[in-house]
Amino acid sequence: MNKNVKNISILVIVLIALNFVNQSFYKRFDITADQRYTLSETTNTIISKVDRDLSISVYLEGDFPSEFKRLQLETRQYLEELAAENPKIKISFETPDNQREALIKKGMIPSQLTVKEDGKLSEAIIFPWAEINYGKKTTIVSLLPTSIVASQEEQLQKAIENLEYSFTNAINIVTQKQRKKVAMLTGNGELSDLYQYSFLSEVAKKYRLAKFTLDSVTDNPQQTLEDFLNLDLAIIAKPTEKFTEKEKFVLDQFIANGGKTLWMLDNVQADQDSLSKTGKMLVYPRDLNLTDLLFTYGVRLNTSLIKDLYAAQIPVATGQVGNQTQFKNLDWFYHPLVGGNPNHSITKNVSPVRLQFANQIDTLKNNIKKIPLLVSSLLTQKIGTPTIIALQTIADEVVETDYNNGNQLFAVLLEGEFNSAYKNRVKPFETSLFREKSQGNKMVIIADGDVGKNQILKEKPYDLARDKWTGQQFGNKDFLLNAVDYLLDDAGLMRLRNKTLQIRMLDKQKAFKERTFWQFLNVVLPLILLLGFGFVFNYFRKRKYSK
Repeated sequence: MNKNVKNISILVIVLIALNFVNQSFYKRFDITADQRYTLSETTNTIISKVDRDLSISVYLEGDFPSEFKRLQLETRQYLEELAAENPKIKISFETPDNQREALIKKGMIPSQLTVKEDGKLSEAIIFPWAEINYGKKTTIVSLLPTSIVASQEEQLQKAIENLEYSFTNAINIVTQKQRKKVAMLTGNGELSDLYQYSFLSEVAKKYRLAKFTLDSVTDNPQQTLEDFLNLDLAIIAKPTEKFTEKEKFVLDQFIANGGKTLWMLDNVQADQDSLSKTGKMLVYPRDLNLTDLLFTYGVRLNTSLIKDLYAAQIPVATGQVGNQTQFKNLDWFYHPLVGGNPNHSITKNVSPVRLQFANQIDTLKNNIKKIPLLVSSLLTQKIGTPTIIALQTIADEVVETDYNNGNQLFAVLLEGEFNSAYKNRVKPFETSLFREKSQGNKMVIIADGDVGKNQILKEKPYDLARDKWTGQQFGNKDFLLNAVDYLLDDAGLMRLRNKTLQIRMLDKQKAFKERTFWQFLNVVLPLILLLGFGFVFNYFRKRKYSK
């Protein structure tokens, strides 16, 4: 009796010890080939800053296409990894049915899907969004990419690949205590606020955004430079007036002292509005007095326009029916629709970007690393300036042999140590802040000033990602926002956009054709085998015991 009591006591003690060890030493193992559930060092660093409850509400619950249940499952598993790493992260999956209007007001636009099941097509509406709340801060996360894809399977693949970046970036936004400072440069005829609203309003959600004019450099150059150096990024959007030497020097020293820059430059004077009014316009080179500055960094913007057979459309009046003018959307080769570098985080999974009367970029040999971001198709033609462009040429027959200039570079990322353009030159003014060379720095140069210009509809800014006339969708907004994020990214967040996974999708067409075979294999065959086993077992059992 005492021996039994002793054994039971030992067993109880061992079970308590095992339970204690289980509670104290919790470990999850990722056995997937591509380690898709292993959090990156960047993600671990960011979620470690969550020091109070952070709630994530995912609106992927309810009745929606079976293939998108995969997105629900992958999202749930990824968020469970976050919660396992930091228990202050709380997750909930909610059905959006009773709160659709409220979600739309928050900016969560539903997606309409065409679903093919059992050989039939049907429409489904889902809300592929999540909402993150942290104290008084709130942000939303899109779970479906907006890039143009060949199929919903490809869209699902990109969505799953983008999960870690989307959530980590959103958590970083709500947890960061000090936001970086972005300046919208003014004073040289740049785009007005109204035409940059769609882009800059998104920038303002993540960074401290303010205007900065270089006009004061004339009277107080030293103070202007000091103020400028307090900023992290300068956006130069379509300047139309010459930069003075003092203004150039301030820009040069901003870069030499580590400031990031996003350039959107037109090296020709071309205005689509005047073309629409008169049917013709004179296009001629524009002198911004920036050639020597950009040349120092290893870049030259040409003054020739690029026509591309892969182009966006514009509405053109084709006649009248009664008193109403009839319009037709036609390809306008002066508006190239350009693809992004699929191997860089700025442009990966971004829809084609629409440019307007763009110039091409030449890169020069120096110590700066140059990464192409936006490149035309092969079917391009260079048009020298000055020249007259007539709208009626849109109806001309295309001769493909005329479009033989090959790929043209429209946007480039520069990284490295930038030499000052005033290193061995007389300086416009003396300053103790002068630097001959930057340490590690980066900039993005785009040879089109209109890449960030949104349209106006009813005196209000229209979404940069869509054309108000044709309804075409473009990647302009995503591209520019990614460029800003990359330039200001010190945590390595943008590297997460390059994550690639192998998602094995079901071949629906093959499954539909072979459904009878697989139904037989999975339902009927096991029953036949079970009956056969029972019959054989009974037969041998009777033989054994009948003797």
